[in-house]
Amino acid sequence: MSRLALLRHGHTAWNRAGRIQGRTDIPLDDEARAQLSALSLPPPWDRAAVWSSPLHRAVETARLVSGQPPLTDAALTEMHWGDWEGRTRPDLHDDPHSDYRPIEAWGWHHAPPGGESPAEVRARVLAWAQALTGDAVAVCHIGVMRVLLAHAHGWDFDGPAPFAVKRNRLYVIDITASGWHPTAEPVRLTGVTP
Repeated sequence: MSRLALLRHGHTAWNRAGRIQGRTDIPLDDEARAQLSALSLPPPWDRAAVWSSPLHRAVETARLVSGQPPLTDAALTEMHWGDWEGRTRPDLHDDPHSDYRPIEAWGWHHAPPGGESPAEVRARVLAWAQALTGDAVAVCHIGVMRVLLAHAHGWDFDGPAPFAVKRNRLYVIDITASGWHPTAEPVRLTGVTP
């Protein structure tokens, strides 16, 4: 059995502007760096292997909260949002040619033009996760987290998600021979106030 704790990277200027980042390699902003510098992984996660997407915002988040450089794997790279990268959701919603729809109405196989579907992301991240041999923290992106949590919860990207991804929290999944089992509540990073 392995336990996988997922952590979303800190804020970037594009996050704060509501722009879709995808694989565009936007760094953390100064406010996020200051906030993350005051946080750390709680026990027992402070002793787990620390992995990260290779994108700078995830690598830096991992380093700041763990105090060490993370292992990186391309499988943890954010979902490719194709033609939607750099745009805002209101802009896409107003564009009749964008084929935009909220992710809660995608199913596993819808994808942005030129981008990836949740099913394509699932294929790459499940192969990575199934190879884990012990407890691990993965600092990654909301798209990757949604896919892994959807797999664990049995959600099919149709209707409201049974989870909400917040920052500065670990979303823990037990990976066993009998399947994936999410824990009920996320674990706060040390230093996060209620």
